[in-house]
Amino acid sequence: MPRDGLTTDQIVRAAIDLLDADGLDGLTMRGLGQRLGCAATAVYWHVENKDNLVRLAVDELWREVRLPDLEANDWRAAATEMATDLHAMVTRHPWLLQALATHLVYGPGKARHDDHLFAVYERAGFVGEQADRAVGAVFVFVLGNAVGPAATVALNRRLRRDGGDAEQVLGEAVARATDLAASYPRLSARLPSPTDDVNAVFAGTFEFGLAALLDGLQARLPDQETAAS
Repeated sequence: MPRDGLTTDQIVRAAIDLLDADGLDGLTMRGLGQRLGCAATAVYWHVENKDNLVRLAVDELWREVRLPDLEANDWRAAATEMATDLHAMVTRHPWLLQALATHLVYGPGKARHDDHLFAVYERAGFVGEQADRAVGAVFVFVLGNAVGPAATVALNRRLRRDGGDAEQVLGEAVARATDLAASYPRLSARLPSPTDDVNAVFAGTFEFGLAALLDGLQARLPDQETAAS
């Protein structure tokens, strides 16, 4: 029985802060103990091992996604809100994508989120495998759109750790990519100029894609398919 005054919640929150700062590879029990002002052995009392700590940290993140009132929102509004919140959450915690690829993740936070998500699509009229596929399609779309921001964070972190000038390295890479694109007119026309705000250039891409995906799912609802035939 742990008697060090720490709680599992304190350790998980500190682990999330450390993961946000240093990524999955930067999480060590020793570093976490230093952040908490205790020995690494005290952390093990509460979370067993690093893999279990990552699982607990991942599960806590799902609580950041709001669960819309299904009585006050139609299914499209609820689905959009949950997808947008999930995208924002993954962007805030870019290490989550790596954790999902390398760890088995489960827990009450994710179960709470997933159960409500299925309720959204069942309310729309999807049943059985249709609901599974609808939920899966939107989930994969959201994670795919978070890869770019997550990769940018990870790259900047690595360049800083290696002592490189992140701005210079990225600038040189953009210049080389621009030179290569010169032979491909459609690609070249779409590349931002050095003075463009990249975030502004791609603003609205996620929202456009999500709306298009939901349009496609709505067209597959039983009542819509019957009306079309």
